[in-house]
Amino acid sequence: MVQSMGRVGSALDNAAAESFHSTLKVEYIHRHRFATRAEARLKTATWITDFFNTRRRHSAAGGLPPTEFEQIINQQRAESRSRTQAA
Repeated sequence: MVQSMGRVGSALDNAAAESFHSTLKVEYIHRHRFATRAEARLKTATWITDFFNTRRRHSAAGGLPPTEFEQIINQQRAESRSRTQAA
């Protein structure tokens, strides 16, 4: 078994997961009504993949949506590699 991020009692260990679940409940779950659990699962998964992971701004990413943040990081890595190879 592999230990998680922090030690027992670490307040930051689950911070990202708890923040995500809070956002999910506040921004989506509490604003919709679902006829069945299956519908809730499907619509929640769709919201996560179509909105939360692509367009919603994240404070951990400097206020950028994850897709834009990843593009910037990949561009910076490519530039860093090209500078290293040129030297």
